[in-house]
Amino acid sequence: MRDRKEAVKELFGKLADGTPIHSWSLANGGTRLKVLSYGGIVQSLEIPDREGRYANVSLGFATIEDYVAKSPYFGALIGRYGNRVDEGRFTLDGKGYQLPVNDGANSLHGGTEGFDRAVWDVEPFTEGADAGLRLSRTSPDGEMGYPGTLDMKVTYTLTGQGDWRIDYEATTDKATVVNLTSHVYWNLAGEGSGSAHDHELEIAASRYTPVDSGLIPTGELAEVEGTPFDFRRSKTIGEDVREANEQLLYAKGMDHNWVLDKGTTAEPEHIATLCDPKSGRTLKIATTEPGLQFYSGNFLDGTLVGTDGKIYRQGDAVCLETQHFPDSPNKPSFPSTTLRPGQVYRSTTVHSFS
Repeated sequence: MRDRKEAVKELFGKLADGTPIHSWSLANGGTRLKVLSYGGIVQSLEIPDREGRYANVSLGFATIEDYVAKSPYFGALIGRYGNRVDEGRFTLDGKGYQLPVNDGANSLHGGTEGFDRAVWDVEPFTEGADAGLRLSRTSPDGEMGYPGTLDMKVTYTLTGQGDWRIDYEATTDKATVVNLTSHVYWNLAGEGSGSAHDHELEIAASRYTPVDSGLIPTGELAEVEGTPFDFRRSKTIGEDVREANEQLLYAKGMDHNWVLDKGTTAEPEHIATLCDPKSGRTLKIATTEPGLQFYSGNFLDGTLVGTDGKIYRQGDAVCLETQHFPDSPNKPSFPSTTLRPGQVYRSTTVHSFS
C-alpha cells in the first residue's frame, strides 16, 4: 500500500447490540495506520525495517468479538483516568467519589467501562502534508463515577514525515480529574514475532514512583541510579527485568511510572527511544506529559491469539504510556490532574519512526 492520505472506511464488525464498528485505514510518510471506532483502538501500525520490509508493530486482534471479550487494552484510548486509583476512591473539593474497581482493590484505566470500550465518532481529514482522524466523544456526568460532563477531541495525525501524533483536548462543566493516554503494545520486530525484551530502551528520567504490593505509588519519587529502573543510558529491557528486586516482584516485571526529567512542557519534548537491533526499527517518543508508564508485558500469559494467529506470551510487547502519575487524585504532591470549568485539558504525544 502506497501512501494513501484519504482514509478508507470499512465495516470491522458489530457489537452484540448491533452497533456497527468501523475501521479507518490511512498511510502517510511511509507509516500505515488502522484505527477502530471502538475504543479509538490502533488495530495495526505498520512501519518498514532497514530493508524496507513492512511489519505491524502493534499487538491486537483480528475481530471485534476478541476486543470486547478479551482485550488487555490493546491499542486503546484510555480514560477518564489512565492508570490506577487507589481503591477507586478520591476526594475533590471536599466531596468523595467512588469508581468501579477492576484491578484487585483498585480502579484501572477508567473502570469497568472506560473509554477503551466506548464507541467514538471519527472524522478523517487532510491538512497540507498531514492526514489523520479526529475522534470525539462526550462522557456524561457520573459515568464510571467521575464528576462532570467531559467533552473530548482526540486527533490522530500521520505527518508527511510518517510521525504518528496524538493531540488530546477536553473540557468539563464540573470539576473532575482527567488523565488520557494511549495503550499501544509495541513489538518493533512485528506482532507475534516473540519476545520484545531484546529491544533496547532509553528513558530520560532520573526518578520513578515506587509502588506498594497493589501497584499504587507510595508517594516517593525515588532515584533510578543503582536500580533496575535506570534507563538513562540505552540497555536491553531484559537486562535487569528478572532481578530479585521487590518492586519487580510486585509487578512481575516492570509496570511503573517514570518521572520525566523535563516535567510538564507546553510543547512535546523527546523522552524515550525504543529500538529493535535485529530489524533496525526505532521508535522515538516526545510528549508534553510529566510521566511515562513503562510496562514490560508481564501479564501476557499465552491465552491470547493475536492479529496474525500467533499466541502472545509474557514479554512479547511493551507499553510506553505518556501520562500524569498514577493515583494523582490521592497524592497532592504529584502534578495535578484536576480539570475545572473554563479550563482546557491539552496533551500531545508524538511517535517518530526510523
